[in-house]
Amino acid sequence: MTQKLNRHGISVRTARHAALAALAADLPSPILADVTGMHRHTALRWVAYARRDWAEYLARAETHTEKLQERNSRA
Repeated sequence: MTQKLNRHGISVRTARHAALAALAADLPSPILADVTGMHRHTALRWVAYARRDWAEYLARAETHTEKLQERNSRA
């Protein structure tokens, strides 16, 4: 099914990753592994990813946005 969708320009990888991240945010890793059939270590990584603190990313994004605005105001 994935190949057929890709042939028509529909990428399922992004949706798959979003669904896995949503599950990982709500389920403990052993249950995620059982439900999806993935290895327990992979499930543990997904849970860690989903529960990551995004404060550092947000701070960098804000700084980047401020620099762009400053640069645009000078132009």
